[in-house]
Amino acid sequence: MQDHRIDKLAQTLIHHSCRLQSGQKILIEAFDLPEPSLVCRLVEEAYRLGATPVVSLKSNSVLRSLYRGATEASMTLAGGFEASVMKEMDAYVGIRGAANSNEFADVPPEKMDLYQRHWWQPVHIEVRVPETRWVVLRYPTPSMAQAANKSCEQFEEFFFRVCTADYAKMAADLQPLKKRMEAADHVRITAPGTDLTFSIKDIPVVPCAGECNIPDGECFTAPVRNSINGSILFNTSSRYQGTVFDGIRFEFRDGRIVNATCRNATDRLNQVLDSDEGARYIGEWSFGTNNFILHPMLDTLFDEKIGGSFHLTPGNAYDEADNGNRSRVHWDLVLIQREEYGGGEIWFDGELIREDGFFVPEDLHPLNEGLPGGN
Repeated sequence: MQDHRIDKLAQTLIHHSCRLQSGQKILIEAFDLPEPSLVCRLVEEAYRLGATPVVSLKSNSVLRSLYRGATEASMTLAGGFEASVMKEMDAYVGIRGAANSNEFADVPPEKMDLYQRHWWQPVHIEVRVPETRWVVLRYPTPSMAQAANKSCEQFEEFFFRVCTADYAKMAADLQPLKKRMEAADHVRITAPGTDLTFSIKDIPVVPCAGECNIPDGECFTAPVRNSINGSILFNTSSRYQGTVFDGIRFEFRDGRIVNATCRNATDRLNQVLDSDEGARYIGEWSFGTNNFILHPMLDTLFDEKIGGSFHLTPGNAYDEADNGNRSRVHWDLVLIQREEYGGGEIWFDGELIREDGFFVPEDLHPLNEGLPGGN
C-alpha cells in the first residue's frame, strides 16, 4: 500500500539530505526493515534522477553471528569488502529498523572491538563520513514504539512528524546560534552533578538541519582537545555496543576522562574508553534543538536531538569541526537540562546562553518554539 508519508520521507532523503544528482552513485543500506517500501521509493527516485542506486539489505541476527565468531581475519576481510563498495559511492543512506534493540547484548566486548577496529572504522569513519554525502535514520518498529512508551500507531505519527520537519526553517533558526558559538571561547555548563568548563575557540561550528541525520536538530562543534576540566553526570541512559549504561559520570583533567563510573556497568564503560588513546578525550559537543523530541527512548539518533539538551562525545572528532582527536569510538552522551530533568545552565564567556533548556538571548528565541513551559 502506498503511504504518502514514506514518499515524503524518501524525497527528503534524496533531495535535501543527499542532494543526489544525475550520474552519481548511492548506496542504500537497510537493517531489519519490517517492509521494503522506503527502500523501493529511494531506488525509484534515484533512477528517476538518472543516478545509480546500490542496495545492501542486512540482518542484525546474521550480524550477531558474524560478530560473536569474529576473528581479526574475518573482520578485516568484511571491512575491506564493505570499504571497497563505499569508496565507489557519492552518497549513502543508512536505515535501521531493528526488531530487537538488544540483539548484540551477548556479543563479547573483545569481539565488538574487532568489529570497531577492522570494519566500522575503515568503512564509516575513514570513508563514508569524510567522502560521501550521507544520512542515517531509523525506521519505526514495535520495539521503538515500546522504548518511546507509545502505541505503534502513535509512534508512527510521531516518527514521520519529526522526520519530515521543516528543515529549511530549522536551518535558518540555527544560524544565530552558529554565530554565537563561533565567537565564543570559554564555555561553562552546570546541572545537578555537573560543573564543566572548556574552550571552543577557533573550532568550526556546524548547524544540522536534515543533511546527515533524520530526524535532525542540533548545532555542534568540539572542545579544544585539552581544555575540558570538571565533572559531568549524564541523566539520559545510553545503549552502546549492546549494553545499556545508566548514570554515566565523568571527571576530566586537561581534556582527558580520568575517572568514569556508571550505576550498572562501570567495568564495561572503562573498556570502551580504553579502546584507544582518543576514546578518553572528547570529539564533539552539541546543542540538541529539535523541540518535537522531548523525552529519551534509548536511540541516539533521537535522544541527541532532544529540545533543551546537549550531548558530549567521547572519541572521534568530525572533519567539519575538528579538534584533532582520533578514535574508533564516537559515542554521543546526552544531558537534558529542562527543568523537569533537573535544569541547568550554559554560559559563553560569562553570558548566560541557555537556562533550564530555554535559550536566553533574544536572537535565539526561535529555537525555544514548541518547548513545553515556554511563554
